Amino acid sequence: MKHLSILGATGSIGTSALDIVRMHPDRFQVKALTAANNLPLLCRQIAEFTPDMVAVLDAAKARELTRMLTGPCRPDIVFGNTGYVQAAAWDTTDIVLLAMVGSAGLKPALAAIDAQKDIALANKETLVMAGDIIMSRAREKKVSIFPVDSEHSAIFQSIMGNQVRDVKQIFLTASGGPFRNTPKEAFAKITREDALNHPNWSMGDKISIDSATLMNKGLELIEAVHLFGVCHEDIQVLIHPQSIVHSMVGYRDGAVMAQMGVPDMKQAIAFALSFPDRLGLDMGFPDFAQLQSLTFHAPDTRRFPSLELAREACRQKGSLPAVMNAANEVAVQAFLDRRMGFVDIFRIISATMACHTCIDNPDLSGIIEADQWARAKAESLI
Repeated sequence: MKHLSILGATGSIGTSALDIVRMHPDRFQVKALTAANNLPLLCRQIAEFTPDMVAVLDAAKARELTRMLTGPCRPDIVFGNTGYVQAAAWDTTDIVLLAMVGSAGLKPALAAIDAQKDIALANKETLVMAGDIIMSRAREKKVSIFPVDSEHSAIFQSIMGNQVRDVKQIFLTASGGPFRNTPKEAFAKITREDALNHPNWSMGDKISIDSATLMNKGLELIEAVHLFGVCHEDIQVLIHPQSIVHSMVGYRDGAVMAQMGVPDMKQAIAFALSFPDRLGLDMGFPDFAQLQSLTFHAPDTRRFPSLELAREACRQKGSLPAVMNAANEVAVQAFLDRRMGFVDIFRIISATMACHTCIDNPDLSGIIEADQWARAKAESLI
């Protein structure tokens, strides 16, 4: 029996994880849940999974949640960053599913590591911002970090049983998002609704926009550098519209290992939570006879400059990845709020990065300072 803290319980990853708990009540017990705003769903989750504690966004949400709870389960209710950190380090938890969106996941990740809790990581921004610190501290505390992103889970599974020193190339696949065939001149007309309409995956708003800009692939590239100890030059991004091959690993003898499956996050989530076991899931296999072909091509960085921005952040290292991430979060939110256009997302990120004086080997306070500077700068540019 594994005891779970699920941070981001009402999002797409969190709800999928609870589906897995529901399928395997003999394998998992929920000890802590966190959410930001979706209190009705959180109430239903509390009634079903009876956690010991719950964390929400702020004091007002905590009071509202207390009023809404009518069943016998009365968990401790805390709030804010302090509450999220408490959930991550909850005493009876074995593994923390970190499914919060954006930079909000950094402090809970560090708290989980310091409390020697294994992490199922769905929050790529944590490693983008502070990958060196996170991985170093995890090694020091002997904490395992299991990737939940389907691409990184695929890489992890494709490396299993092999020597990391034999890895020569990682092939990071991308669906290409909803605009993979859209001419650049049409980007100025892209609406919020267009960008949220992903052809293959059901995701939250921020992640959907990142997929539309291919920034999700830029963030995943940086994440892979830290998770697998490779150089960004050894990671090739490939557009794979069918989303069947979730990623591949090439070895120095020319062998390529691929992990495939239907485009559903449950397999990656379940594998991270149950490792080294594989759970029975109510999922089928791809219908290969109907697929007929699997296609791959290089991304168009002229239309989608996010990948080059991410590679520049990898080259300079230091505080620049945190600046890129913060600028992206601000720009995406401005687009979602209809304050600027789709192509402006690229412009704001690029301009913010260009204005930053990179700090080499920043400590945690330096990373947070760079994050805050970038948010203010991006906002001023908007």
